[in-house]
Amino acid sequence: MGSTAKRTTVSTGESWGMGFLLVFFPQDHHHHHHHHQQQQHTLLKRSNSSQILAKAQSIISVCALVIFFTLILFTLSTFEPNNASHHYRRHLSQSHPNLSKKALISPALQRLGTLYSRGTKSMNDLVLCHVPESATLTELKSFLRAFHMSGLLSKSDLLFIFPSITTPEFSDDVIREENQLFLKVIHRYKSELGNRSHVSDFPASFNVSQFVKSGKESNGEPVWGRRIKSGGNSNYSDVETELTRLSYGSVVGFGVGELDPENSLSGFLDHVPMSLRRWASYPMLLGRLRRNFKHVMLVDIKDVVLLGDPLARVRNASPESVFLSTKHNRKPAVNPAVIVGGSRGVRRLSAAMLTEIVRATTPHNKRKTLVTESTLLSRLAGNELVQKSFHVVVSTESIPEASSLGGVGIASFNKVVRRGNSNIDSELTKHICSFRIEASVYTECRKVQVQPF
Repeated sequence: MGSTAKRTTVSTGESWGMGFLLVFFPQDHHHHHHHHQQQQHTLLKRSNSSQILAKAQSIISVCALVIFFTLILFTLSTFEPNNASHHYRRHLSQSHPNLSKKALISPALQRLGTLYSRGTKSMNDLVLCHVPESATLTELKSFLRAFHMSGLLSKSDLLFIFPSITTPEFSDDVIREENQLFLKVIHRYKSELGNRSHVSDFPASFNVSQFVKSGKESNGEPVWGRRIKSGGNSNYSDVETELTRLSYGSVVGFGVGELDPENSLSGFLDHVPMSLRRWASYPMLLGRLRRNFKHVMLVDIKDVVLLGDPLARVRNASPESVFLSTKHNRKPAVNPAVIVGGSRGVRRLSAAMLTEIVRATTPHNKRKTLVTESTLLSRLAGNELVQKSFHVVVSTESIPEASSLGGVGIASFNKVVRRGNSNIDSELTKHICSFRIEASVYTECRKVQVQPF
């Protein structure tokens, strides 16, 4: 009993001694406090510290367990069997049918974009169209129909950029439907070619011979979508041993949010219109495709329709050449609705244009009201320093308005035209429905009273 008391006394004395050192050694201004008060203060402090330490250890342990189980669940979900993944997708499709429908669409490039139709081969030309915020589905449809009749799909791929995060579903439906109808018309004419020796034996709303080639020559597979294995099934029913085969390009689309996810110009403008934001999306896209296309055309689908082939003028030009047109016969004002050139020249122009937009919208610039595509393009066209990296050719001829052509002549005019105030959608429909095979494919022709050929 005495030894126990003695050990307790010694232990207590050691504790007091340690407390004395911990409390008094670092502080030189407490020499006048009583020893008894110091000892009580030290014991309370040690007790509180022990409780705080215990609580901290408990919290850390709980957090570690949560992180540990989260990692386990993440690992298990990553290696989830295919049937469970299929069950999840089916549940998702039942809860969010629109989302699941979008997920089933094939991506166009590097898991981005939408592949509407995969072409039969790789193309040298790219028609890159941006869709402004104010563009309607009717304008999108009329642009597609004019594009199909122009024959450009036989020489180029068609790419749309939409002012949204991804391609809108209602636009997807219009593009896919119009493309399927046109390909159906092509197949019908190809069947006719199998029975007749000349294309001129039957009339068509477009030059059929551009889409039907003889022989087996191919320029390789398109860059869009998954590659088709040799001997695999393609999205068209032609047999390579036939004397004729179809030749047409791919149709794809991207949301501007996929190409410019950070909205690069948002730090310079409160609202970035599609007319300016599209220039922030071009560097990534054209840089990725720089080895796939020789010529590029930039088009505003709301302002113009393509009834001809503007790329014909640049196919023999240098890769650095860029061709611009003036706006309403005003030489200083460049029309941004149609820009054509070599892929290198258009890519460098887009980079210079993006730099010019940033320069014009910096906080110290007091002339932000002048930040328009036409103004900036006109400035670049007159900049001798910029012209060292690409060669700009400004045409004095402006783009004519569709209403100046009149009637059915719209559909047969081999040129780019501005929409203006014309009802070009109605005129195109009348022209298409005046041909027998087209009238049997397009359901709208049942409402149009025309005499087919």
